[in-house]
Amino acid sequence: MIALRLISSLEKVFPDEPLSCSEFTAFSALRGERLSFQVAYTLCGLEYRKLKAEWDSDLPAEAQFHEVGCVPAMFPAFRNRHDEDYLRLTAGLYPDILLPYPGYVEAVGDQWRSLWCTLTIPENANGDYTFTITLYDRDHPETEYAACTGTVHVIPVQMPRQELIFSQWFHCDCLAEHYNVPVFSEDFWPLLERYLENAVRSGMTMLLTPIFTPPLDTAVGGERPTTQLVGVRWNGTAYSFDFSLLERFIKLAQKKGIRYFEMAHLFTQWGAAAAPKVMAETETGPRRIFGWDTPSDSPEYVDFLRQFLPVLKNCLKELGVLDHTVFHLSDEPSQEHMENYLRAAEGVKDLLADCYVTDALSNYEYYRDGLVPHPVPSTNHIEPFLAGHVKDLWTYYCCGQCMEVGNRFLAMPSYRNRILGLQLYKFNIRGFLQWGYNFWFRQYSLGKIDPFRVTDAGNAWPAGDPFSVYPGDDGCPIASLRQEVFYDALQDMRALKCLEQWLTQQEIQEIVEEDCEEPLTFRAYPRNSQWLLQARERINKRIEWEAFHGDADDRASQGSHSPKKDRI
Repeated sequence: MIALRLISSLEKVFPDEPLSCSEFTAFSALRGERLSFQVAYTLCGLEYRKLKAEWDSDLPAEAQFHEVGCVPAMFPAFRNRHDEDYLRLTAGLYPDILLPYPGYVEAVGDQWRSLWCTLTIPENANGDYTFTITLYDRDHPETEYAACTGTVHVIPVQMPRQELIFSQWFHCDCLAEHYNVPVFSEDFWPLLERYLENAVRSGMTMLLTPIFTPPLDTAVGGERPTTQLVGVRWNGTAYSFDFSLLERFIKLAQKKGIRYFEMAHLFTQWGAAAAPKVMAETETGPRRIFGWDTPSDSPEYVDFLRQFLPVLKNCLKELGVLDHTVFHLSDEPSQEHMENYLRAAEGVKDLLADCYVTDALSNYEYYRDGLVPHPVPSTNHIEPFLAGHVKDLWTYYCCGQCMEVGNRFLAMPSYRNRILGLQLYKFNIRGFLQWGYNFWFRQYSLGKIDPFRVTDAGNAWPAGDPFSVYPGDDGCPIASLRQEVFYDALQDMRALKCLEQWLTQQEIQEIVEEDCEEPLTFRAYPRNSQWLLQARERINKRIEWEAFHGDADDRASQGSHSPKKDRI
C-alpha cells in the first residue's frame, strides 16, 4: 500500500513523474556534521493517506523531519541562456520548500513525494549505526505501513570550523515589509534574530550591514524602503552621527554567530554613478540629503564621506570588528564604468587605505589597474583572476551564472549546487558571495511579492535566484532544499580542510579528482550525483585512515594545513 525509498539529498522528487533515482542507504559523516537525506514515498492503490514518520536508531541522535513541498517556478530559466544540464525548462511546480513536520505528511495515490531527514552527528559518536524510518497510516498503523533501513558510519574526527567567509545578502527592508513592521522597531529585532539564526545555521559568516539603505537592485531614480543604521544630523555646516543602532545590530549578529561585517556600498550599483539614499535630521526636519540626484563625485557627498568614514571606522574599532569588516564602493561595475568608478574611488581612497575594500565584478582590468584591491569575480569570469594569482581570491554567482557553472536555481539538479564546495577548495577561494538570502521584492525593488507564489522576482531571473529562505507566518524562517544542499557543499570544503592535517593540497586534490575525466574547474565537473557522493565518501575514508593508521610524524612535515586568522 505504501512504497518507500531512501535516497540522497541530491535528488529532487517531482510529484508528476516516476521516481527514477537509485536508493542510497549507507552514509558516513564526521562528528559535528549535519547529515541530510530523503525518504521518498508514494501510495499504491490508495487515494489519500496521512502518513506518520517514526525514527528508530542506536545512533544517539534524533532525526528532524521536514516535508519537501513544491513551489511555482514560472520562469525556470532564461529562454536563450541555458545549457542542457537543467532538470526541466518548463513552468510548473518544483520541490524546494522544507515545510515544518506537523506529525504527519500527506500522501496522494501515484504521486512520489519526499520527507527531508536531518541528523546532527553527536561528538561522542563512533563507528557504525543502523536506523529505520517507518511510515504508517496515522489512522490505521497496524495494517498500512512501510519501512526503510540505512546505516551511518561515524568517523571519530571532529568536523573543523568553517574558514570560508560566506555572505548571502540579508535584506532588512524585505523582512520588515513582509511582516509589516517598521525597520529597526522593537517588533523588528526578534524577526532579525530568528532569521540570523537560520542564516548562520546555513553557513553564513558575514552579514550585509545597512549603514545606509543599500543601493542594490534599485530602479534609477527610485528608492528602497529606508534601512539606515547610522543616525545622521546636519546643522548646515557639519555632520554628527549616532551609532547606537549599528552597535545593537552588530552585537546581535555576533551573538548569533556572525564573524564578519560587510558595509553597504558607498555608491550606487552598476557603475558608481550616484550616492546611496542617505536620510538626515536637519534644521527643517528629517529629509533625504543624498540619492540618485547626487553624483558620486559631488563635493557635497565627498565632504560627507570624509567626515563620516573616520568616525565609522573608529566605532567599528571600538566594537572590535574593524579587522573583520569589508567595505564596498559599487556592485558589479562593468568595463564602461571604469572612469566613473575611478572618480568615486579617488574621493575615499586614502580613508580606506588601511581597510579591506572589495567589489563584485567581472573585468580583470579593475584589479590589474589597481582600482579594486580585492576583486570578487563571478564563477564564469574567474579564469583571468586565477591566472593572475590574485591573493585570497573571492568569487560569487547570481542570475548571470546560468550556463556551464554551478548555481542553485530551482530547475538545476542539486549537484550543480553542491559541487561548489570542491571547487572553492581546489582554487583556495577565501570568500563567497550570493546576493539573495531573502529578496522578496520584484526586480528593481518595485513592490513586494509573495515568496510562496513568486520565486523569480516577477519574471526577472531564474526561479530560486532571489532568495533561499521562505517567510513563515509565525515570524520564523522556513528553510529550502537548496539552502541545505549548499550547506553540504560547505561541509565538503571543511572535510577537505580536515585532511590538510596530514596531506598536501595536491594529494587531497588527487583524491577528489580520482574518477574525473578532466581536472575540476568551475566550468568542468562530473554531471551526476553519484560521483559527488562517492567523492565525499573517498574523502571521509581517507580522513579515517590518516587519523588512525597514517604515520602522523611523517605526514606532519608535508601537510599544508595552517588555519587562517579569524579576520579579513
